[in-house]
Amino acid sequence: MNERIVVTGLGVVAPNGVGTDEHWDATIATRSGLGTISRFDPTPYPVRVGGEVAAFAAAEHVPGRLIPQTDRTTRFALAAAQWAVDDASVDFAALGTYDAGVITASGCGGFEFGQRELQKLWSQGPQRVSAYQSFAWFYAVNTGQLSIRHGARGAGSVVVTEQAGGLDALASARRRLRSGDLSVVLSGGVDAPLSPWGLTAQIPVGLLSTRRDPERAYLPFDVDAAGYVPGEGGAILVVEELVAARRRGAPTVYGEIAGYAATFDPRPGSGRPPALARAIRGALADARTAPADVDVVFADASGVPERDTAEAAALREVFGARGVPVSVPKTMTGRLYAGGAPLDVAAALLSIRDGVVPAAVHLHRIPDGYGLDLVLGEPRELPVRTALVVARGHGGFNSVLVVRAV
Repeated sequence: MNERIVVTGLGVVAPNGVGTDEHWDATIATRSGLGTISRFDPTPYPVRVGGEVAAFAAAEHVPGRLIPQTDRTTRFALAAAQWAVDDASVDFAALGTYDAGVITASGCGGFEFGQRELQKLWSQGPQRVSAYQSFAWFYAVNTGQLSIRHGARGAGSVVVTEQAGGLDALASARRRLRSGDLSVVLSGGVDAPLSPWGLTAQIPVGLLSTRRDPERAYLPFDVDAAGYVPGEGGAILVVEELVAARRRGAPTVYGEIAGYAATFDPRPGSGRPPALARAIRGALADARTAPADVDVVFADASGVPERDTAEAAALREVFGARGVPVSVPKTMTGRLYAGGAPLDVAAALLSIRDGVVPAAVHLHRIPDGYGLDLVLGEPRELPVRTALVVARGHGGFNSVLVVRAV
């Protein structure tokens, strides 16, 4: 159980860039992908701002035969997975029949596809509903489609823990690889919640920002924070064991998935403390890493004041007065549900590669009481060997992942 599990391929679809290089260049240049929702008329809704992937043309990235049977989220997943496989130069056909697996996360499923087919049902009758409706809306559809596309017939699963799910999926991939069940895993997550039905499902939770100015809508850790902006996209990663990756000649080893832990917050009013600090300590212990060895934290950054306060308190509790640089690149994308944490993991690995930490945008007034060393204004150049990624899902999910240079 001591095998080192590493990431050898990255594939990204994000509001501020399609493809890993385009997204990373935009992130380092602090180019935001937030704007007024344009894929449908948002005027009937209190939420008007989103992180849309405007530059994605499915026909350019997905086989034509798959387009009629897939939701937008699956098209993102198919494209990102192919880019990750190409990046890793892994030949799935050369692996054993059951040596490759797919473990993804989903927070929303195929909202847009499901809405369209339900509209057909009520307006045109059941005979007009696509046969693909039986699975295109489902949370596990990305795992299934990626498995078919790449011939990955080994263990496959989907994790549904809202915005913590992407880290949970990567941790599950790590466990499977360490157990010897698999040689290579496609893992991570994407979501596409920006449709009328998708937005309607999110609004009742009461955590979304209703501000109409994209530069003021999502302000995590700012005194003017008033909720978060939903976004679409995410990242798919190729994960494998280090010795095997080197043996096959993997062109790049971005870093090691060194530690992981998950906790669940107690119910409100129980009197028990939040469990995020315990998850951070657990991930560090799993990585056999001291808080002082962490070079940067990629924060969950809810944008909901009480949740930001709780996260800041957990970081102070673990890292103390020394503090640690805190990066919030999701201020340029919005919160991507199952796709947000894998995108942060990709950013953490690229920070290790390039020695630069992304800056948050649009944040100007940080309460002194938070005690956070937020990276603001422009990226911060510093050697990064160890990064910690925090993700929290609505309802009490806390997940933390440690990635480290190899």
